[in-house]
Amino acid sequence: MYARLGEIISLDGSIAVMLAAHQAIGLKGIILAGSEEQKARYLPTLASGERMAAFCLTEPASGSDAASIRTRATLSEDKKHYLLNGSKVWITNGGLASVFTVFAKTEVVDSNGSVKDKVTAFIVERDFGGVTSGKPEDKLGIRGSNTCEVHFENTRVPVGNVLGEVGGGFKVAMRILNSGRFSMGSAVAGMLKKLIEMTAEYACTRKQFNRNLSEFGLIQEKFALMAQKAYVMESMAYLTAGMLDQPGFPDCSIEAAMVKVFSSEAAWQCVSEALQILGGSGYMRDYPYERILRDSRILLIFEGTNEILRMYIALTGLQHAGRILTARVKELKQGNVTTIMETVGQRLRDSLGRTVDLGLTGKLGAVHPSMADSATKLEQSVHVFRRAVESLLLRFGKTIVEEQLVLKRVANILINLYGMTAVLSRASRSIRVGLQNHDHEVLLANLFCTEAYYQNLFTLSQLDKYSPENLDELVKKVSQQVLEKRAYVCAHPLDRTS
Repeated sequence: MYARLGEIISLDGSIAVMLAAHQAIGLKGIILAGSEEQKARYLPTLASGERMAAFCLTEPASGSDAASIRTRATLSEDKKHYLLNGSKVWITNGGLASVFTVFAKTEVVDSNGSVKDKVTAFIVERDFGGVTSGKPEDKLGIRGSNTCEVHFENTRVPVGNVLGEVGGGFKVAMRILNSGRFSMGSAVAGMLKKLIEMTAEYACTRKQFNRNLSEFGLIQEKFALMAQKAYVMESMAYLTAGMLDQPGFPDCSIEAAMVKVFSSEAAWQCVSEALQILGGSGYMRDYPYERILRDSRILLIFEGTNEILRMYIALTGLQHAGRILTARVKELKQGNVTTIMETVGQRLRDSLGRTVDLGLTGKLGAVHPSMADSATKLEQSVHVFRRAVESLLLRFGKTIVEEQLVLKRVANILINLYGMTAVLSRASRSIRVGLQNHDHEVLLANLFCTEAYYQNLFTLSQLDKYSPENLDELVKKVSQQVLEKRAYVCAHPLDRTS
């Protein structure tokens, strides 16, 4: 239901962000980690809209590095309250909210008796006192939403308002953010659907060279792109929502991160293409395109930057693969002859074009025959990717955490694989239950799977350090020289030597 709500409210970015900050992250910690008493006290008025919530994590000196926050909560001498002091920045609903989920450093005694600073989550009411809000920020986009600094000065927070365990705030923050990201897919898809309608109306009525814009191939390409991206992100979002609806709060943090990265980047690309179709009119404030473009830019930044999320997707996936492949990688490093010969044989069979069958097609397969070729591409991609992951773990071991260019490629492949899985599943279901226009869904699914397959092949080739497609060393040299000078290094083309 929340994914559907995000789709409906997405036509206005400011309203969508305000409600998402309230529902997806502001009060979500109480649902995920709150005690029964905390839920009974806060959730009814937050659900009814009598009170608004905000999520307070980011600080001037800590953005993506959430563990480096400086806001501090000190336990009072009578051990009944924490005194909260510090400032938070870029807080959506910060000037409107009466209930805040706040993260602060607290002293925690470890099992060995040592005292350490750890992050703790608190439910803070504005009525506790000492809570002030700064002036609303003057933002590039989502200008209708309230974003400001929130300051806490000797705010007395009852010990009963600790959210989760003392010292367990970082995990609470990650659970909140991980569970809320998936809805960006449905929200952006809702926005793109309306955008396609508005832009298609213009393209079908605007004439240039005695022809409608819609008759030109380069314009048609833009509509195919927008439709494809909307279908993929919508499929990914609702597949993830279905998994999250399973009992027991299943961990879908990787899937949610993949939805966020794909949908945010697709939104920026598609809105730019829609504005391009309008030409000069799209650049004018008489039309909504420039506002939607400005509103879309924040999607790549908030709820975890896409760079951080790519690292999370890749490293979490590799950690899981590492647990499975540890023994095999260890044997390869130790020179186990049997394992080496088995690996060489597998690589030889792969190079000779061995057929991969993971059971997606055929009589018992889940994918409809009309998408059999796309299903085969998915199977082949999964198989080759498995071999690539094994090679990466063997090559880098634990040091892979420092190889961000490699990890970016791993994440991009994973995002494509998840997107392929989502569209094949959805389109197959649409055919089997007889939904309208399911043949159009098949077109979109096949189009995306083919593009993703060839993107993955190229990206996989880049994972080989010595392949001509791998330009990592050149990239590092260029960036190193630019950053050393802190400027563009090249001489002006009109400069002379004398």
